[in-house]
Amino acid sequence: MFPATSVGLMPQEERLEIPNRACKLSIGIPKETALLENRISLVPEAISLLVNAGHRVIVENDAGAAAHFTNNQYSEAGAEIAYETSVVFQADVVIKVAPATVAEVELMKGKQVLLSSLNLAGLSDTYFRQLSAKRITALAFEYMKDRDGNYPVIRAMSEIAGNTSILIAADYLSHPDYGRGLMFGGLSGISPTEVVILGAGTVGEFATRAAMGMGALVKVFDNSVYRLRRLQNNLGTRVFTSVIQPKPLAEALRTADVAIGAIRSHAGLSPVCVSENMVQQMRAGAIIIDVSIDQGGCFETSVITDHKNPVFEKYGVTHYCVPNIASKVPRTASRALSNLLAPIILKIGEEGGINNILRTDSGVRHGVYLYNGISTNRYISEYFHLPHKDIELLIAAFH
Repeated sequence: MFPATSVGLMPQEERLEIPNRACKLSIGIPKETALLENRISLVPEAISLLVNAGHRVIVENDAGAAAHFTNNQYSEAGAEIAYETSVVFQADVVIKVAPATVAEVELMKGKQVLLSSLNLAGLSDTYFRQLSAKRITALAFEYMKDRDGNYPVIRAMSEIAGNTSILIAADYLSHPDYGRGLMFGGLSGISPTEVVILGAGTVGEFATRAAMGMGALVKVFDNSVYRLRRLQNNLGTRVFTSVIQPKPLAEALRTADVAIGAIRSHAGLSPVCVSENMVQQMRAGAIIIDVSIDQGGCFETSVITDHKNPVFEKYGVTHYCVPNIASKVPRTASRALSNLLAPIILKIGEEGGINNILRTDSGVRHGVYLYNGISTNRYISEYFHLPHKDIELLIAAFH
C-alpha cells in the first residue's frame, strides 16, 4: 500500500494538449520530366487558395503548358514562376505527378516533404535509398485514404482511365494496322464487339459503363463476389460476371475483341491473371489495354510503353501498356488531382506542419512510405530489402 501522502494519489492538474499553430509553407511545383507526363499537380485556382492562406507557391516555367495552363495564369493566381529547376526543389513541400527522378532528388536540400505518385513497377531500391539519405518524408497519392477508407486519388484517376481505355480501344480496334477494322460497339444485324474486363473496381466499372454505352457485349471478371455484385448494383443492369478461373477466362478471351486489365493491388504489384498461352489463343487483331501496368500489369505479355510509342504487337495481339493513361487527357486529370491535393496542403499548413497532420489524420498517414528517410511501408520494405519501422512509433519519437 502507498501512503496517503504519496504523489501518485494526490490530485493533479489536467494537462491539455496545446493547439497547433498554423505555419506558412513554401510549395514547389516542378515541370514533369517523365516521358509525356502531361499532368500538373495543382491548377491555378488551387494556387489562389494556397496563396490566400499565406503560403508561398513556386511553379517552374511552363510546368502547366502540356495541360494548357499558362505561366500567366499561375502568376495571376499568386505563384512565383521559377526559371531554374533547382529553385523549385528547395521548397518545404514538393508536389509532383510522376515519381521524382534521380537528378531531381539530388536537387532537394533534405528534410522536406515529397508528394507524388509511386509507380513501383518502374522504380528500384536506389530511389528509396536516395530519398532516405536526404531524410525526406514521402507520400504516395495512391496510398492516401479519405475519411471513409477509400482511395480518392486512385478513384479519380481510375474513373478517367476507365472511360479513356475504352476510347483508346475503339481507336485501335478500327485501325487497319493494329486492329481488325471493326467499329467498337454494334449495329442492328451485326454482332457487337466483345469486351473482357478484368477487375470490378472503379476502372472496371467506368470501362463497363463506357463499353455498354457504345453497344458492346461486356464480360467482367474479378476474384471478389462482393465487387462483382456491387458493380451490378452500380450499373443498375445485368451484365455477365464471373470469378477469375482459368477455363472460363480463357474461353472469354478467345472470342474477345478487346481485353481491359484493371486489377489493382493496394499493397504492391498486381497479380498476373492472363498467361502468355491465353494471349496466344486470342484473335489476331484483338486489343489489350493493361491499365494495371503501373503495378506490373495483369497480362503476362505486358511490357511498359509510353504515349509516344504506346503499342506493340505480340502473337498478333496489340498491347497498349501506358502506365499514365489519365495523362492522355491532362487538363481533366490535373483538375481532378488538384481538387484532392489542395485541401491536404491547406490542412498541413493549418495543423502546423507535416508531423502534426500525420498524428491527427490517419488517411494522410496511410500515404506515407518514407518518414524522415525511414521506410514505413512494409510491402516496399520487403520488396526492396529496406529496413522497416512502424510509422506510429516514429511519429511519437520525432514529435
